[in-house]
Amino acid sequence: MIIHQAAYVQSVVDWRKCPDSRLPEYAFIGRSNVGKSSLINMLTGNGSLAKTSSKPGKTQTINHFLIDNSWYLVDLPGYGYAGVSKTMREKWRVMIDEYLMQRPNLQLVFVLVDSRLEPQRNDLDFINRMGAKGIPTAIIFTKTDKISNAQMQRNVQIFKNKLLETWEEVPPCFLSSAENGRGREQICDYIGGLNETYVPQQ
Repeated sequence: MIIHQAAYVQSVVDWRKCPDSRLPEYAFIGRSNVGKSSLINMLTGNGSLAKTSSKPGKTQTINHFLIDNSWYLVDLPGYGYAGVSKTMREKWRVMIDEYLMQRPNLQLVFVLVDSRLEPQRNDLDFINRMGAKGIPTAIIFTKTDKISNAQMQRNVQIFKNKLLETWEEVPPCFLSSAENGRGREQICDYIGGLNETYVPQQ
């Protein structure tokens, strides 16, 4: 699947104010500074669609983008960011949890993980929480161009092995690079396949 058009729709802090729910929807989330905005821009071929920043915690709302007038890409705030108050972090957590649990047309959550790092507790905790809640999840390992292939493969395998301590089967995984476009075709094709089987909520 090739993305031809991507348009910003709106930003909200309450899932009940999200746009029309008849279209399928895919959310992207990860630890702060994992490269989420850069990945979204790479997937859509629009270098300025999602706001990128070297400062973590840039995304603070539920942001909807309409893709080819047929599905939504949703940019969610990152987790694990210590640069805001505990009260604000808790507010973000509740906002995200309510969206993930209540949004009827949410088809999948893509959890972004930095391929340069060995397993981080907050990544594992979030993915395990998705599994416990029965929310369909896939993993995107980012920044694969920033590390040797051997080290990247090692880190990915360690992460998968860690997940298998709590999962019967590892969720679908993708390797990506916002710099060279790695993973764009595989991720877009995966979304396209899910769109083909999507049945709108009545």
